[in-house]
Parts: sequence; structure tokens; C-alpha cells
Amino acid sequence: MALKPMAATALRCDATRGDRRSTRRRRPRALSGPMFVLPAMLVLALVLLFPLAYVIVTSFQAAGPSASLRPTLANYTRLLQDAHFGNALWNTVVFTVVSVALHLVLGLAAALLVHRPIVARRLFRIALLVPWTVAPVVVGVAWKWMYNAQFGVINDTLLRMGVLSEGHAWLGDATFAMPAVLLANVWRGFPFIMIVALAGLQAIPAEQYEAAAVDGATAVQQFRHVTLPHLRYILFVSVLLDTIWMFRHFDLVQVMTAGGPAGATDVLSTLIFRTSFEYLEFTYASAMAVAMFVALFVLMMVYLRAVMRSQS
Repeated sequence: MALKPMAATALRCDATRGDRRSTRRRRPRALSGPMFVLPAMLVLALVLLFPLAYVIVTSFQAAGPSASLRPTLANYTRLLQDAHFGNALWNTVVFTVVSVALHLVLGLAAALLVHRPIVARRLFRIALLVPWTVAPVVVGVAWKWMYNAQFGVINDTLLRMGVLSEGHAWLGDATFAMPAVLLANVWRGFPFIMIVALAGLQAIPAEQYEAAAVDGATAVQQFRHVTLPHLRYILFVSVLLDTIWMFRHFDLVQVMTAGGPAGATDVLSTLIFRTSFEYLEFTYASAMAVAMFVALFVLMMVYLRAVMRSQS
């Protein structure tokens, strides 16, 4: 009888030791996941967070070697008074709105076209997707040559048709430079909306179109009451992504016009590049970059909220 309490105590001690051993085994397993992710997080912090923090700190510094190290709002005050920044901001808004709107219209129209059972449908899909696969720098160089006043195919075609009597420098004309850049950008960008809309169209059940046809709905009514409701969310997210990309667009504009002539195609990205690397005004360029980042951050939050709402 006296051995029973001792046996029970021994069993409890063994159970406690077993719990401690299992806890020690679980701790390395619990830490293994974060340890695997830690190198990637350090790289992201080094590549993204450190430059962002450095730019923000630099934007609050005064220019010049003899400037004080105390924070100042001089660069942001200058932004509000800078006509070049206002012009670049306006051009960025125009470039973004027109590009995204034409991407949406042409992309949706192309998706509806290649979704129908037409001859050589697969070939048309590949052909319409090709512009999206070409790098923006290559597109900019190609279209710059097409707009060339002496050797460009656009001038040559218009001269043969009798529309022009002599070659026109499209990219050197402040009136036509922005539309010319927009045309090149729309040609490259609309396949993104097309491929996303095409994926959405293929997910719509055919029975809904059959039911609408039985009820006497026309093609326009089917598009309005069947197609658009199914594509509404996917098009909304695509337009938000496209807006973010167009707002920060740089390479195509830089290659084609570098913001000229006389600032007619100057967008925020080209102005920041020129202010920093040509004028060497790093603190002022940092303030421009921070202002651009704030606008992009707002768009990004809208996009993330839309994505999270769809998953809830």
C-alpha cells in the first residue's frame, strides 16, 4: 500500500519529463518556418525598406554641402510652387487615365472577339498577345523609328496616301507628342486586359447565355446582364493594377521622348529621373519620389482592400 503513492509520483515525474522533451522537440519545429523565411525578409528589407527609408529621410534634408542636417520642409514647399512638377503631375494623370481607359475598351473588345468560335482563333489570340510580351524599351525604340520624320513608316504611309505633303516630326511636336506616346503605350498594354477578360469569359457558364436567349434577350442585353456582372470584379482589379503600372510608367516615355518636347510628355517618373541624375538635386528628387509613393500607396491599399474583400 505504501508503494502506490510512490509509483504514482514516479509516473507523474515521467510524464512531466516527457512533456518537457516534447516541448523541446516542438520548439525547433515552430521556429523552423520563420528561420526559412528570415533570409528572404532580410533581403526584402535591404532592397526595399532601406532605400525607401533613405529616400524619405533625404527628402527632409536641405540641398547643398553647407546645409543644416536638421529636418526641413523646404523641398515639399518647393513642390507646391514648382510649375514643372505640376505639369508632370497633370501629364501623369492624363497618361494614366487615357491609357487605362483605352486598355479596358480595346482589351475587352479583343477578348470578346477571340472568345467567339471564329476561324484561326488560337492564331488571333497569340497575335494579339505578342505586344504584351515585348519589353517597353523595345516598344519605345520601335515606335520612335516608326514616328521618324525621314525614315518612319507612319510618315511614309501618310505621304503615299496624300494626307501629308512632307514628313512630320511627331515626337518633336508638342501637340502630337503625347498622343503619339499614348498610341504606342496602348498598343503594348491592352493585351493584359484582354487575357484577363478572356479568362473571365471562359469561366461564365454557357447555360446562362442559353437561358437568356430563350427569354428573348438580345446580344447587347446578354452582354449587359450576363457578361458584365461576371467580369465586374476581375475587370475592377485589372484596372487597378493597370492604373498603378501606368502611374509609375517610365521606360517607354523615357526612350521615346525623355519628357520632351518642352515638357509635353514629362511624367513624374521622367521628371524625378532628370532632377536626380541630370540636375543632381537629390533631396528635391527624393521629395518628388515620396509624393509619388504616397499616391501609389493609396492605389495599392485600394487594390489590397478589393482583393481581401473578394476572399472574405
